[in-house]
Order: sequence, then C-alpha cells, then structure tokens
Amino acid sequence: MSFYHSLMSRKFHNRSLFVKRPNRGSWKSYVIFLMTPILILYGAIFLWPVVPSMSNTSVGSSYRVKIAPQSGITAISQQLVEQGVSTNAFIFHLAARALFVGGKLKPGTYLLTPRASLGNILLKIARGERVRESLAIIPGMTIWQLRSLIDNHPALIHETKGMSSKELLQAINLSYPGEEGLFYPDTYIFDPDDSDISIYRRASQAMQKQLNLAWADNGSAPPLKTPYELLILASIVEKETGRSSDRALIAAVFLNRLNLNMPLQTDPTVIYGVGPKFDGNLRKTDLRKDSPYNTYMHKGLPPTPIAMPSKESLQAVIHPAQSDAVYFVARGDGTSYFSKTLKEHENAVDQFQRKRSAPSKSNLQ
Repeated sequence: MSFYHSLMSRKFHNRSLFVKRPNRGSWKSYVIFLMTPILILYGAIFLWPVVPSMSNTSVGSSYRVKIAPQSGITAISQQLVEQGVSTNAFIFHLAARALFVGGKLKPGTYLLTPRASLGNILLKIARGERVRESLAIIPGMTIWQLRSLIDNHPALIHETKGMSSKELLQAINLSYPGEEGLFYPDTYIFDPDDSDISIYRRASQAMQKQLNLAWADNGSAPPLKTPYELLILASIVEKETGRSSDRALIAAVFLNRLNLNMPLQTDPTVIYGVGPKFDGNLRKTDLRKDSPYNTYMHKGLPPTPIAMPSKESLQAVIHPAQSDAVYFVARGDGTSYFSKTLKEHENAVDQFQRKRSAPSKSNLQ
C-alpha cells in the first residue's frame, strides 16, 4: 500500500471515531421541544374563553357581535374588543394566522356562546355562520299591511317609520302616484340592524324587474297602455283570485270589460277605497259612495294598484285565458263560475248565493 493510500485510510478511520450515531431518544425530545409551543398556542386559542358569560348584548344564552363590511383583521379585532370580547390585536392576528383564516373573515352579525374561545369565534366568522333575519311580503298584501309589518319588525332599523307616501318613494328613488303595489311578494333575508329602506328598495327593484319582464311579453297590449296599468290590473286579479287555476280566466274577464268599455265592478277596489278602517263587511253604502276606487261608478282602472300582485297575476294579465266571459261569481269553494251573458250570470249568482249565507266574493253585474 502506498504512503498516500495509507494516510487516507488512517484519516477516515480516525474520523469515524468522532461521528456519533443518532440517538432515538434525542429526536423525540427535539420533536417534543418543537411541538410544545405549538400545542400551547392552539390550546390557548381553543380552550381559553374570551367571551363573557353575561352581557347587555346577549340574546338568550348567546352573545351577539357585529362585524362591519370591508373590515380587515385589525378592524375586526378592535370591533370585537369594543363589543366585550377579551382579546387584543396581536393575539387576534396570531390566532387568525395560526388557523389560516386571516383573509376569510366575513362581515355580519354572529351569535357566540358565553365563554367561547377565540378559535371558535374565528372559525365561525370564517365560515360565515352569521345570524340572518327574514321578512315575508305576501301576495295580496296592501301597503298599509306591509308598512305595519316592516315598522314592527324588531331586527330592522326603522328609518321610514312615520314617512309619508311621497317621502318613502323619494327615499327609494321612485316616481309613482303612490307606493301601493310596488313591492314584490317574496321572502327577504337580511342582517340584523339593517335599515328598513333596504327592504323597500330590494322589494321595489324585484317588482320592477318582474313588471318589465311581463310588459316585454305584452300579449294583451290593446286595453293596457303602460306597465303601471298592468300593475294595477294584476293587483285586482290578485285580490279576486280564490284559486290559482282561475287566475287567467279572471284576468280575461277584466280585459274583456276594458275592451268593451264596461265598468270593472269589482268589490276589492271598493274595499280598498274604504281604507284600513274596513271591517270585513262591504255595505251598500260603500258601493254607493263616490270614490276613485269605486269601479261600480267609474269605468276603467282605479288610479293605483290595490295590493302587491304576484308574478302569477302579472303573467295572467299578459297571458289571459281565451274566453268571452264578462261576468264571474264565487262558488264558495274557492273557484268561480264564469258567464258570457248577464242572464247566465244572474242565474249563477242566484244558484251559488243560495248555498251560503255570506255574500259572494265578487258579484260583477
């Protein structure tokens, strides 16, 4: 063996004397050393309560907090502190980053359980598990009923309460003779403490959309000159319809009457003219009282809608049934009997009114 090879062999041999073999126990200690602060961090995030057990903003057994739209992590932490959650910006940032939800926090109102942890709060906000409220506008509802419903909803901020019709229309940027019929029947979901103006605005925009879609079809253009006239007639159809299967036939009767220049002679318009004080009993004095809504005394459409019509009523006016009927009377089971002649109608009124003591829903003459 050469001197060089002998030297190299001795060098490597000597180096091997100083290389330690891995100690399995030391690796476990190293892992434990690294994991301990992480476990402490996540334990603190999920086990340490930051929500008080009692508060003025609590709802039942829950604690309510509200996160404003377009809020970053710092703003959200500040809003939570202002609402009684025991945290600070640094801890909030640290926890949000540890849970990888820093960019996923969503605005809204949240119900937290008393003594909830910061981890539970962050995950709830990141998932968007916010409190939602609802308000239902029913087809056939009048503006008086709608305003009362909205004015008395406990989750809304009441900015329109006490406003006149004109003021309400100005607040939602509408220009109509009145606010009746302008709000689309539907269920509207909103956050607690939303303004009632937002409900009126959303409902009016939804109605305008449905009205424009129906008017674009315009299958019954001759007697109706504007989309607003369509809205008026649809509201009458809505109030006169006892069963949905009769809706298109009822629309046909009123359109036939308009085409023949006959008065509409419909009780719901007279009732609307009586106003909110109507007690459910339509009297002969009401029918004889002159009013723009008395369609027994005045031909043509009343000046405004008389209720909030459904999409189905709008479509029924645009696509009425093929019928020559100009009269109908309620049978008493929700359906109506339709007649082409006055004699046939009078016979039907006599027949169906003998079967019940209450007056018919509609007695077109």
